[in-house]
Amino acid sequence: MSLIRLLLLFFSIISFACANAQITNVQFRIITSKNEPLPFATVVVISAADTNNKIEKISDSSGLAFFQLQQGQIYLTRVSSVNYQPLERTITVKKENETFSFSLQPLSNRLNTVVVTATKPFTRQEDDKTIVDPEPIAAASTNAYEILEKTPGVFVDQDGNVYLSSLSPARIYINGREMKMSTADVATMLKNLPPNAISRIEILRTPSAKYDASGNGGIINIILKKGVKLGLTGSVVTGFQQGEYGNQFAGLNLNNNTGRKSSYLNLNYNRRNNFEQIKTDRLFAIDSVLQQNAGTKYTASNYFTSYGISDSMGAKWFVDFAGSINYQTSDNSSDNKNQIQKISNGELISSTLNTVNNSGNYLRFSNGISFIRKLDSVSEWSNDFYYAYDRNRGSQVYNIFSSSNFITGGFGSPDNDRNQFTFTSDLRKKLQHRLTIETGVKASLLKFKSEAEYFRNSGSGSAKDLTRTNTFHYTENINAAYLQASKTFGKNIVLKTGARLENTNMNGDQIIPFDTSFTLHRTDLFPYVYLSKKVMTIAGYELRSYLVARRTIARPVYEQLNPFPRYVDQYLTEIGNPRLRPQFTTNYEANISVDERPLLAVGVNNTKDIFNQVIYSADTSRKQSYRTYDNLGKNKEWYLRGLGAIPPGGRYFFVVGGQYNYNFYEGLYEGKPFSYKKGTWTFFTYHLLKLDKRSQLSLNGYIRLKGQQGFYELSNFGALNASINRQFMKQKLTITISGNDILKTNKNEFIIDQGSIHANGVRQGDTRRFGLNLRYNFGVRKKEESNIFNMESPERSN
Repeated sequence: MSLIRLLLLFFSIISFACANAQITNVQFRIITSKNEPLPFATVVVISAADTNNKIEKISDSSGLAFFQLQQGQIYLTRVSSVNYQPLERTITVKKENETFSFSLQPLSNRLNTVVVTATKPFTRQEDDKTIVDPEPIAAASTNAYEILEKTPGVFVDQDGNVYLSSLSPARIYINGREMKMSTADVATMLKNLPPNAISRIEILRTPSAKYDASGNGGIINIILKKGVKLGLTGSVVTGFQQGEYGNQFAGLNLNNNTGRKSSYLNLNYNRRNNFEQIKTDRLFAIDSVLQQNAGTKYTASNYFTSYGISDSMGAKWFVDFAGSINYQTSDNSSDNKNQIQKISNGELISSTLNTVNNSGNYLRFSNGISFIRKLDSVSEWSNDFYYAYDRNRGSQVYNIFSSSNFITGGFGSPDNDRNQFTFTSDLRKKLQHRLTIETGVKASLLKFKSEAEYFRNSGSGSAKDLTRTNTFHYTENINAAYLQASKTFGKNIVLKTGARLENTNMNGDQIIPFDTSFTLHRTDLFPYVYLSKKVMTIAGYELRSYLVARRTIARPVYEQLNPFPRYVDQYLTEIGNPRLRPQFTTNYEANISVDERPLLAVGVNNTKDIFNQVIYSADTSRKQSYRTYDNLGKNKEWYLRGLGAIPPGGRYFFVVGGQYNYNFYEGLYEGKPFSYKKGTWTFFTYHLLKLDKRSQLSLNGYIRLKGQQGFYELSNFGALNASINRQFMKQKLTITISGNDILKTNKNEFIIDQGSIHANGVRQGDTRRFGLNLRYNFGVRKKEESNIFNMESPERSN
């Protein structure tokens, strides 16, 4: 289906949704408790389908008010009069010339003061997504990446992948826009994002048809703050963390809100120092083992700026512009000691040292603008235009030394550029009979260019390394349209169903070292069904059940397709696979929530044509290996997730939960049949204790038992984090002392035993850190008008 046809279908649905119904005369009769006419009462009628459609009239001397309303429509009616209690009632206009009667009760002689106190839940369930309030954990975090690490039910591995229900990584969105970047680039962006810039985190484990079908591992949507307080406000943050190495950061946040227009500016600097050590023993012959001890130090300086402005253009139009600039310089160095020994007698066959230095800079520039038309309080039509540019410039120098002298070395410059264009148009319309329609179209274009030029040291000079010099161009165009409807049946049942149609066009061209290309053109349909039902009410808490079924796709990204060989050490190379095919997953989940808080979930993922990271032998000696991605066959994953909590609002609050994943793979590995089964437990918790009005103590952590990452089997590992903060200077200054991975347990042993690869080892990093954060809030607030009756003047109520 062409994009033009999709647009015609989309705008036809808009026209249908906005059509008007038949108009009829309606009479309102206002009386007192003694059945006497009540003159000069204010009658406000609001359409349930369009809350911007508000009509206000005054009853005449006979207590009558006359309106022209839509037949078959639902209206919210508010009646008020001096010395009488206001009355609110929902009506449905069923016939012509219908009359409705309202009886008002007189006010008592004494007014009582009522204080309403509401607590903001840490997590809550809203339809098919979980909303997380990041505020309790932001004070003990230096960036958005750390907030995700400390969020209960979210697991971040050592490579920066984020996991929710399944062992497939989740997609990261910022303000509803997917970040089509590599895992390393997304992690870098999140580490540069200041924690106090986040308004909320939306976790969609089973995204609806509105979202891209590529979210088979779920979606994490990070919503940024946009200046929600009247007047000029802001904050200054600074701090440090110290482990084996130290991190330092400082940031400034400014918000300005005049009521009609708001703007914001974030400036953040982060200096990061970290290290990672990996020890590996790999068998490559019957009586030979390769022992490797690789230590890498990561050093980076990050500069992050985000900005935005939003304005109301009239009563119904709203425009929002937001952008960011992210710049990073990095200098990473690694030493890899390699020894080959005989297993039988321990004889040392060879010993070498690999040194690799990777330095470079990264620039990301993104801008987006949205135009939103409010049809009513819950209905809107939004159009979003988004552009992002990424530039990576790198330099690599590597050398190999034997125990006696220098053997060989080389250098190169791996550079790449990426341009992303996205247009999205969404309509959400609430119709009669508690029916809501959502529909939209999306078109995205991604252009990626990679150029790497390498040289080998040769005598006193150098020669071009033709095996590693590479030029690769990749273009991805995805066009999509969706339609879904949500309807409430009775008081307890909500059904949402729909489908998303996606047209995928992928084209890759390797120009150097030889001309090869691949193309992919396909159109797929992705259905979605969501059913929610109230089960019962226990002690005032609503127990609600959910059933979800959906189909998703996972497309390989450019770094998995790029055939450029990236040097790791003299025995291992990373290389992409341009022949990778997309994988398809069908997901079924049933879950239960209590008072909008997730409680229990069980589900299954059936995946076909699954692709995963693998390690293959590069030659018959099995000394040389390469790490790549390959389609392996099929996988069935069962999962069980549970969560319990004490509701927030008291002095002590906690969340505790667990998740079990069981995977069963079947297919081909290195051309031979294989079968692989693995179960993994993950437990997580979060605790918050208010010591007094200005101090609080928090504790969070997780533990993963018999973990799994691809085909790597991991030992038990986890982390325990704690923080204490106190407010000073009339609650403007907050000082936080924190500790991450206090017990230094965030390290793991690993084993891989697939095909011709048999290896085991241990991996650990600079994860135990203690830090100090200072945050000062400032601002000049505008005085807010107080209207104790919460009523608009007649001049403002059209």
